[in-house]
Amino acid sequence: MRQFVLKMVWRVMRVFLPASMRRRLDMNYYSSCARRIASSCGEDLRVNRPSHFTRGCSFGDSCNFNGMTVLGTGTVRFGSHFHSGQNCRIITSNHNFDRGTAIPYDNTHIAKHIVIGENVWFGDSVIVVGNVTIGEGAVIAAGAVVCKDVPVGAVVGGNPAKLIRYRDMEHYNRLKTAGQFN
Repeated sequence: MRQFVLKMVWRVMRVFLPASMRRRLDMNYYSSCARRIASSCGEDLRVNRPSHFTRGCSFGDSCNFNGMTVLGTGTVRFGSHFHSGQNCRIITSNHNFDRGTAIPYDNTHIAKHIVIGENVWFGDSVIVVGNVTIGEGAVIAAGAVVCKDVPVGAVVGGNPAKLIRYRDMEHYNRLKTAGQFN
């Protein structure tokens, strides 16, 4: 009941506020919802647009989301300084179609676990599916479908995501050592 009342107050109040204050209020609301459901959460979590996370999510420091949906029964660990574009999806489980008791699949799910390293950036509309590790400093291009591990410092794109090139890791490490995070 308390959450319902807070949500209604939030909706009414935001109508009378200037746009900049509404954006700040929305960000605080979305971020508090994510913190409440997270299994662990670092400092300075920012959820700027409507997002949905499952209970198996954990966030490092300074994660920044602009519209993320995490679906399924598995887990996702976001490293520190993660940034996402809009309309990104992470799918953490599959229907049991291969060893199930019915066709095309039964009512059980196979949990998948996803690990996203520090300083990873997702472009808009990225999809990540099952048992994947995305290495530190990786960049996932807009529209990519990630279904295999992504190496440290890799820039990947396409469906399925393929290596485009590697970042300049010497430059990356200089910025990281100097604490130059966005």
